[in-house]
Amino acid sequence: MFWYILKLLVLLPLIGGLAWASLKFAKRMEGRFMGGNAPKSVRIVETQMLSPTLRLAVLEFHGREILVSAGKNGLVRLAEAPARPKVDVAKVEAEDAQ
Repeated sequence: MFWYILKLLVLLPLIGGLAWASLKFAKRMEGRFMGGNAPKSVRIVETQMLSPTLRLAVLEFHGREILVSAGKNGLVRLAEAPARPKVDVAKVEAEDAQ
């Protein structure tokens, strides 16, 4: 019984540490394998969960904003509009502070 508890006390933190380290390593390496420096033509502007299986997302693609629904059955395009002009958040906050 003592041998079992000793192995448990040694191996459980070791397995937990390895799991934590692999998650950190995967997070750090994610950008290298996803084409980190290549220009991206699609950008996720905003997402909103409607239910556990349904999500709305606004995607920017070549100067257009596209509203899509993402669910179990894939993506469905709901609406499309010209992209909104980009707002410099730092400039807006500086103007609000004055």
